[in-house]
Amino acid sequence: MIQKGLLKKLAEVEASGLPFISVYLNAQPDEHGKDNFDAFLRKQLSEQADNFEEDSVELESFERDAERIREFIKDIRPSANGVAIFACAGADDFFQTIQFDVPFENNRFFVFDRPHLFPLARLMAQNPKYAVVLADTNSARILAFQRGRVLEKEEIENTKTNRTEVGGWSQMRYQRHIDNYHMHHAKEVIEELDKIVRDEDIKQIILAGNEEVVIPILRENLTKELEGKIVGTVRADIDEPEKELFEKVEQMIHEDNTLKDKEKIDNLFEQNYDEGLGVTGVEKTLEALANGQVQELYLSANFNDIEFSEKKVKKVLKAYAPGEDGEMPNVKEPREIADELVRRAIESADDIRFIEDGNLLEKVGGVGALLRYRMTANQNT
Repeated sequence: MIQKGLLKKLAEVEASGLPFISVYLNAQPDEHGKDNFDAFLRKQLSEQADNFEEDSVELESFERDAERIREFIKDIRPSANGVAIFACAGADDFFQTIQFDVPFENNRFFVFDRPHLFPLARLMAQNPKYAVVLADTNSARILAFQRGRVLEKEEIENTKTNRTEVGGWSQMRYQRHIDNYHMHHAKEVIEELDKIVRDEDIKQIILAGNEEVVIPILRENLTKELEGKIVGTVRADIDEPEKELFEKVEQMIHEDNTLKDKEKIDNLFEQNYDEGLGVTGVEKTLEALANGQVQELYLSANFNDIEFSEKKVKKVLKAYAPGEDGEMPNVKEPREIADELVRRAIESADDIRFIEDGNLLEKVGGVGALLRYRMTANQNT
């Protein structure tokens, strides 16, 4: 599930006719420990300013933004690897910055009439939060990860039990006593996991520990909702360092996402018929978004895979924005059309999923959607 709070705020920005700057920076340090985006940003701010007439309101707005951006980058936190900046002084001094622990692939600078959303939506969607439950029979650590960074950590410690050799009925009673302790511990772990999953909006869970003893007890106590989020299990010691634990589970998360991508797109194509709940291509998807039909939007993660007919897209935009030609996205600028898909999905869809394997959506122009319902003839009239 994409994080919609920030995206919704940006998606709701109205075009003001003044230049709106969107900057994406890769803030990863080089081999010498230094950032390399300064020269790129200085060059872009200087070159883009030349596109506006001297003494114009557009240039005035741009220069105020440029100064504010220069001041902001002086205080970027050292741990940030990705930075996004959105600015338009002429639009009520709009200025929004976000710093990420994960990098944007490249430094990019855009000037449109509204925020450019595609790279931001993609970064958020491609870096989901997930939880790892590392447990033994009396202690546990629950960690919420996002691309190697621990977002949340909870530690649980219960009575430590040792199995001793006794005989007959005493052995059976003692065994039940130990099993009750383990079951109580497992229930406490699952209750805490449930809370973290809800608070952090976790969609994927990995169970870690002894696969013969602990993990079966945990599974036995999972709620149906939590069971549906389990990606897999890994063998790990309770004192496993976080870095090593992350390395063990990251590949499993990646494989699960890849598998889910294929399942989603296979289902999309199965539903892509006249009365089915699937549409493909920019034109049909944009129309479905405009009607509020889309449940999940699927976009190729590679922007260059998104292709469409300018004529057909312009027709759809005009049909759903009568009398607002001045505010319609420019069909000759593919990034504005990609943003229009994202913007409309933020307004009405449940999710936006960026598909890593470009081959999956290649034959339909990199875009498709699963629908909540199909429009009937009566609904269209």
